[in-house]
Amino acid sequence: MPVAGPRVAFIGGTGFYSQSLMEEPQTITVNTRYGSVILQQGRCQGQEVYFLARHGTSHTVPPHMVNYRANIAALRHLGVDAVIATASVGTLRREIAPGSRVLIDQFIDFTRNRPSSFFDGSGGRVVHVDLTEPYCPEVRAAIRRAAAACGQEIIDGGCYVCTAGPRFETPAEIKMMAGWGGDLVGMTNVPEVVLAREAGLCYAAIALVTNYAAGISETPLSHEEVVAATSRDKESLEQLLMAAVKEIPAQKSCSCSAAVAFWPWTD
Repeated sequence: MPVAGPRVAFIGGTGFYSQSLMEEPQTITVNTRYGSVILQQGRCQGQEVYFLARHGTSHTVPPHMVNYRANIAALRHLGVDAVIATASVGTLRREIAPGSRVLIDQFIDFTRNRPSSFFDGSGGRVVHVDLTEPYCPEVRAAIRRAAAACGQEIIDGGCYVCTAGPRFETPAEIKMMAGWGGDLVGMTNVPEVVLAREAGLCYAAIALVTNYAAGISETPLSHEEVVAATSRDKESLEQLLMAAVKEIPAQKSCSCSAAVAFWPWTD
């Protein structure tokens, strides 16, 4: 018999377009007011799970063109309780070496021209969502427990600077971001994390460090390097995600769902 538990979704980033952690997978399409979203549905650890490839299964969608609102709206429509996202990143700190995994706890938004909120003033209501703790503490704790159970190292906490992309950053930008207090740089976590909070989803993100950022790296950066680095780590990452499903509590005491009271429409 299936084990009762939260409904979990995985969002896969660069190099993580498909997975083998799901039993009985089937492809489904969810239509939202922002567009249609293709996902995989199946079971993992006896629980219903979903997998969404952020860039498409063949990496055909660049970061600044991802339909973040449709993706998160689809997960809410499916009744997802918790989301674990992965994101390939460059590191701004020499002490956070390529090959590391970081459980993000803060972000800095350096994007532009991306639709970044469900709350667009419709109905005459303005909503300001609290992001003091942007990533769900209970899902983050579940991932920490899973890493310990798997004997895998994960750095607990790091500030992700999200850039517009799709180009890589300049050394001058990297120096500035490090001065701001950033630890990692990527192109996709914002507005995804913000929209998840607005939709009342418990969301956490694992950053997969693939390279030193521009000006720190001794060689020019390439997309192929990022994909190759992520692919090498895929098996152990899937092991971690499978273990995390078991650790996410069915009943959570976090405040991630507070914004649902202001949700602007009926699903």
